[in-house]
Amino acid sequence: MLAIDPATSGGPELLVPVTRDVPVPGENEVLIRVAAAGVNRPDLLQRQGRYPPPPGAPAILGLELAGTIVAAGPRMGGGLIGERVCALVAGGAYAEYAVAPVGQCLPVTDGLAMIEAAALPETLFTVWVNLFERAYAGDGESVLVHGGTSGIGTMAIALGRLFNLRVIVTCGTDEKCERALALGAAHAINYNTTDFVDAVRAATGGRGVDIVLDMIGGDYLSRNLAVLAEDGRHVSIAVQRGATAELPILEVMRRRLTLSGSTLRARANEFKALVRDELMRTVWPHVAAGRLRPVIDRVLPLAEAPAAHARLESGEHVGKVVLRIGEDADG
Repeated sequence: MLAIDPATSGGPELLVPVTRDVPVPGENEVLIRVAAAGVNRPDLLQRQGRYPPPPGAPAILGLELAGTIVAAGPRMGGGLIGERVCALVAGGAYAEYAVAPVGQCLPVTDGLAMIEAAALPETLFTVWVNLFERAYAGDGESVLVHGGTSGIGTMAIALGRLFNLRVIVTCGTDEKCERALALGAAHAINYNTTDFVDAVRAATGGRGVDIVLDMIGGDYLSRNLAVLAEDGRHVSIAVQRGATAELPILEVMRRRLTLSGSTLRARANEFKALVRDELMRTVWPHVAAGRLRPVIDRVLPLAEAPAAHARLESGEHVGKVVLRIGEDADG
């Protein structure tokens, strides 16, 4: 099969399709003929040598995919063969075939194109775990999300719209702010022209937000805490501006703030399967009804994976970049 499996770390030019053996599904795994694969920031970090795959995961890039099950692991039988699914994987999605734990697969329902399905799992699992499980977002609460037009940001806006959250976002340009508002954000702040701390306080009547979902880290931490309401929750999911920060402990104590964070890729398959089950109950009915669809920035063939990474690195994208791999990607 063809796959993107660079031998060294470096720039996007390393993402050249190479020939690799088709993987063999193990126990509780399925083999998927891949139609499309989502492109995510962790893929960029892995390519740069800054985010190695966890033990046992393939070196082939890619954390999410959609396609058709063509084989199953030992003692699983053939009942799943032919099923159209999307899946969260720890690696291996940038390929014509990939293995996925069956507990991390979600059905591709009627009306959901493979390209759309491939853009759902990584951001959906991430936002659900961190916003709804770790920050236990509740009906009517307010959330600040940095990077409002990223894959994470657009998914947070979409889920906020479905579950009655007031989502405030930051973006880098006025045009992106307009896109975020059109997608359903309650407020969009251009962080290059406006102090988001002042803007969030103004938007909330001085109260602050209940939750901050942060991908920035570094010096943003103290500013994020400044916009949290009493009993607010701060959840870190990335550290684009640095992995360390000064923490105002007395302020955390005085306002009873909760700080948390997580990474998903290295979590046990059993945990991800529990998340998948919760998504099936609470979110997938909205997907089946057409109420939840990912925002697609652009779709590129596997051979243009360097352009896909360059697009994500530029920061100009709105929503997800997807690689078209199989002939049935648009179906």
